[in-house]
Amino acid sequence: MLPWEDGSGQVEVYLLDTSIQSDHREIEGRITITDFNSVPEEDGTRFHRQQASKCDSHGTHLAGVVSGRDAGVAKGTSLHSLRVLNCQGKGTVSSTLIGLEFIWKSQLTQPSGPLVVLLPLAGGYSRILNTACQHLARTGAVLVAAAGNFRDDACLYSPASAPEVITVGATNVQDQPVTLGTLGTNFGRCVDLFAPGKDIIGASSDCSTCFTSQSGTSQAAAHVAGIVARMLTLEPELTLAELRQRLIHFSTKDVINMAWFPEDQEVLTPNLVATLPPSTHGTGGQLLCRTVWSAHSGPTRTATAAAHCAPEEELLSCSSFSRSGRRRGDRIETTGGQQVCKALNAFGGEGVYAVARCCLLPRANCSIHTTPAARASLETHVHCHRKDHVLTGCSFHWEVEDTGVLRQAVLRSRHRPGQCVGHQEASVHASCCHAPGLECKIKEHGISGPAEQVTVACEAGWTLTGCNVLPGASITLGAYAVDNTCVAKIRDTDPAGRTSKEATVAAAICCRSRPSAKALWAHQ
Repeated sequence: MLPWEDGSGQVEVYLLDTSIQSDHREIEGRITITDFNSVPEEDGTRFHRQQASKCDSHGTHLAGVVSGRDAGVAKGTSLHSLRVLNCQGKGTVSSTLIGLEFIWKSQLTQPSGPLVVLLPLAGGYSRILNTACQHLARTGAVLVAAAGNFRDDACLYSPASAPEVITVGATNVQDQPVTLGTLGTNFGRCVDLFAPGKDIIGASSDCSTCFTSQSGTSQAAAHVAGIVARMLTLEPELTLAELRQRLIHFSTKDVINMAWFPEDQEVLTPNLVATLPPSTHGTGGQLLCRTVWSAHSGPTRTATAAAHCAPEEELLSCSSFSRSGRRRGDRIETTGGQQVCKALNAFGGEGVYAVARCCLLPRANCSIHTTPAARASLETHVHCHRKDHVLTGCSFHWEVEDTGVLRQAVLRSRHRPGQCVGHQEASVHASCCHAPGLECKIKEHGISGPAEQVTVACEAGWTLTGCNVLPGASITLGAYAVDNTCVAKIRDTDPAGRTSKEATVAAAICCRSRPSAKALWAHQ
């Protein structure tokens, strides 16, 4: 059996959970019970500590899902148990913080190979816990967390809301969101992807050979932790950013019924279910990108929203979305040495989202070129200044606050492909990059008459880096990337109730990286 197939190797998984029945045949010899134990007292006087199987139930099951001999995802992976939850499955922020510190100190005194930290727990939002996760992730550890089982926005919980954590929601055998009584899996922009989490068979603490089924985002997170362990076994040098992008790239897409989620969360929640990558899970040079949504800006006239990429990722484009249609556009700014995608609300608007397209582009040299707003009715052009740079995205914003709904912009003109063009007082920003073998092209698709959205997708082998809507007379709500598809949202009637008959166009910038090619620009 190959190391890829059994998960054996130098990868170590730290599990912060309940205690574990380490002599269960499924995990015997794979578990190290650390001397860490920080749990609150159990509630009530009726609880009997002699019910040891209940104390060990959750942790034993998850350990089996990760590295179990028969039912484990990464069979043979070494696992370290830290007890931070009591026999009722309850813990505290302070216990989890101390557990993370224990791992950090352990790595300082005795460094190991690749490290995965499984956090199958969720509590209310905690800035200090998220910060601790960030600090541990910066040491090279890969943190995987449960999204939570509250049928709620995962951004309201920690550690699920920490950007440096891979956050996992749960699906059932039909790849649909898991329902748990009146509750179910959490969702939203803080979830990276979903994984199996319903009736998962694993080790039971009832006896050393027993099995049982359990459900929840803890089981889903354990699946992903196992997948990550297998990926690191084959390629130990993979970083958090690379692992997250590969998990997204190899996931099953567009199988979840998004109507299960609240309407305002559908567009923010990824339609991705984790799958095991092929044994040779390299990407074949494919450019990997993901979409990152900001928090909602709020409704004030000067409100802004900001979306951030991970430090190892390049921000290749920035767009915005507003359900009311009133927005003043978007732009890329540099804050604290990092590029940020910023969206601007408009007067009378209900708030906006910023939508960043974050990509892995090694040895890239990227820059933003801006042309200030022109006088009304005049076009403003901006292109990449250097011939070896290609256009990866366009963004536009308007300084006038009360007309954001009316201001329009286009991606190109008939004069020159590979440039951004704005008019009617829009400032125009071109995202330009140079990287070995990088080439890009524009692909467009238009619809005339009533429609809620227009889409255009990049072909196989190409990756969507930029997404814009080129409006006709319709009010545009914005544009965003869903995997390799550019989605342009529109309102087919104006404030007076009149229906537009002019074409609205979704414009995608599609790029690919070819090792032997020179930087090229094409239009179609």
